[in-house]
Amino acid sequence: MLGSVIIDRLVTALRCLPGVGPKSAQRMALHLLERNRERGRQLAAALLDAMDQVGHCHLCRTLTELPVCRICASEKRNRSLLCVVETPADAAAIEQGTDYRGLYFVLLGHLSPLDGIGPEALGLDVLARRLHDEDLAEVIIATSSTVEGEATAHYVSEIVRQHGVRVTRIAYGIPLGGELEFTDSGTLTHALSGRREFGESP
Repeated sequence: MLGSVIIDRLVTALRCLPGVGPKSAQRMALHLLERNRERGRQLAAALLDAMDQVGHCHLCRTLTELPVCRICASEKRNRSLLCVVETPADAAAIEQGTDYRGLYFVLLGHLSPLDGIGPEALGLDVLARRLHDEDLAEVIIATSSTVEGEATAHYVSEIVRQHGVRVTRIAYGIPLGGELEFTDSGTLTHALSGRREFGESP
């Protein structure tokens, strides 16, 4: 673009973001260079800090710069409830859109044998340890209602049942094939309050 190797590198780097194509990346790069270099430097510094310092919570596996995230460390959470989700974005959607105040476990994906994603990649050994070590009354499975999400929910439910813990599944209001991250707060609240025993017909 315009014969500049450095600008081309910036445009290419911006294209790694979801939903950002060549034109959008070019527009972002030119905006930062033409009108907002200071914000560009702040963005670069924030990205470096995040890439270098953010890891995963040892307990729930969400993204955090701390060994144990603030939710897992909080004394105000209901420690008898554990909500299993696929991604940190799903946990954030439930946290921001509902009044759920239990704990979380983030799978960081879903079972997908074709993509080489098996149980070990989802941290299910960590989940099993939590089920053994913690005094949980209920595990709420809040994976997406896609084929992969349903298969993952069934697999997780079997692990939970082996530990004698009640397992429920959010059901009402989440459309088939829907992603939690893009579900509105009212629907999420209804889905959590209307959860049912896993394996039970609606």
